[in-house]
Amino acid sequence: MALAAAIPTALPVPAIPVRQILPYAVFAGIISLIALYFVGAEQGALAVFEGTTVHELVHDARHLLGFPCH
Repeated sequence: MALAAAIPTALPVPAIPVRQILPYAVFAGIISLIALYFVGAEQGALAVFEGTTVHELVHDARHLLGFPCH
């Protein structure tokens, strides 16, 4: 009977309404897409900025993520 008292019970998990999470999830999704654009497509015909400044800033991340860049 002593073992029954030593078994921990699960703590209650508070329910978080989707309405509270949705703005943060949308914001995180937009930031992720912007980061993906700059790492993956900011060069050539789709370039927002002229020159190779952004390309050089994210150059190592491109190779690490498997994006070809040259």
